[in-house]
Amino acid sequence: MPPSCCGCLSQYTHHHLVAFLLTFFSYVLLHASRKTFSNVKVSISAQWTPSVQNVSLSPGETWEDNHLFADENQATLFLGALDSIFLFSYAVGLYLSGVIGDRVNLRYVLCVGLCGSAAVEFVFGTLTEWLHIYNIYLYCGLWVLNGLLQSAVWPCVVAVMGNWFGKTGRGFIFGLWSACASVGNILGAFLASSVLKYGYEYAFLVTSVVQFAGGVVVFFGLLTSPKEVGLSLEAETGLNPVETDTDSHRPLMSDEENEVEVEVYGRRYQSVQQPDEPLVEPPRAIGFCQAFCLPGVLPYSLAYACLKLVNYSFFFWLPFYLSNNYGWKEAEADRLSVWYDVGGIIGGTVQGLISDFMGKRAPVLAISLALAMGALVGYSNSPNDKVINAALLATTGFFIGGPSNMISSAISADLGRQEALRGSQEALATVTGIVDGTGSIGAAGGQYLVSLIESKLGWMCVFYFFVVMTGGSIVFITPLLFKEVRAMWRDRQALHRQL
Repeated sequence: MPPSCCGCLSQYTHHHLVAFLLTFFSYVLLHASRKTFSNVKVSISAQWTPSVQNVSLSPGETWEDNHLFADENQATLFLGALDSIFLFSYAVGLYLSGVIGDRVNLRYVLCVGLCGSAAVEFVFGTLTEWLHIYNIYLYCGLWVLNGLLQSAVWPCVVAVMGNWFGKTGRGFIFGLWSACASVGNILGAFLASSVLKYGYEYAFLVTSVVQFAGGVVVFFGLLTSPKEVGLSLEAETGLNPVETDTDSHRPLMSDEENEVEVEVYGRRYQSVQQPDEPLVEPPRAIGFCQAFCLPGVLPYSLAYACLKLVNYSFFFWLPFYLSNNYGWKEAEADRLSVWYDVGGIIGGTVQGLISDFMGKRAPVLAISLALAMGALVGYSNSPNDKVINAALLATTGFFIGGPSNMISSAISADLGRQEALRGSQEALATVTGIVDGTGSIGAAGGQYLVSLIESKLGWMCVFYFFVVMTGGSIVFITPLLFKEVRAMWRDRQALHRQL
């Protein structure tokens, strides 16, 4: 049984709090800007298609100036294609940025991702509208670049968190921290709905400017490792002060030892070399194929591919679904959609805490995903009532968003710091990139399927598709579930024999 949360938290300093908050709000701002696109889809679709009700055109404009598609269905399919384009480029970028993150200073990679993505989103949503540039190929190219830049952020923030927080209490801490995506969704929905009446371009403007400013703050304020402030991380017990010389009168220069500065992949380390001892180098980054073959990486990656498809379908399409299916105003649909993220925040924290006390992750995931299948069926039959819809949304988010947050954060950190590495290799960013990248490939293919199924068969069939995908994630983690259940049974039998 792990130590209590209070005892676990007592070992942390203000440096941990700063690292927690800066990485947390880095991804909050990224997801807020990412959420903007899904929140303004109705307005974008109206701008791109002819309609006598299209009030988004100014009096001096003609419809031909904005003509991209003949009807709303074609615009909806293109919006789904943009989601898939973004996620495919995001997935490719995750595989690359994870490897880069283990070799280059994490702070540099993180800031390039935040500031570069903010600039691209400003051009995509604001500058093109101000200059009246409407071009399918330009939109696709910008969204590919945006996916590549945004992919640099998640592996870096998880790696920084993994550097600062050890295995003890990781489920609770990472469960609480992984609410950053949901908080970002809520912030993005609030910002978009607040300025949407002025035009969708102002929603992109506000979120991109805030994200760029956040990247600047991170560049000057983030410490990526405890070693930068004289602390060392121990995998099981957390953080302890670095051993210092107990002889305060020892001369600065001595024949008995030499202090050597080692630089590995852009990071500098201080190492004290004794005359009769070899120089101990810091851990080197693991190879991509080696990381893929680590125990648990492949099944969790495939499970996350199914689960992220469902989670990101809610992320990209929920405001659009609420507006089209129930006839609610776009700003009202944006505000109501945040209840899904509220459920995800609570789910990730509670389920992470339970997994800490159990000492196992897979059983908690399997139970939550099984209940998520029922929640999806229940939500698909929600009546046209905002209170009931919000309650069902929060329940669905609890059972889907919770496991999604666990796999992408706490479990990825477990896999990147597992015993198979024996502390001799750097793998956290690479493993995180693999898990999230594989999940993004599944989500990318799913977004176009969602738009296709909806246009041909309707929203009810889309929810049945979600149920099947959720069941698929359970199938992939089943071997790990049986392994952990057997381990729990053996531990219980051993405890009975001791008693």
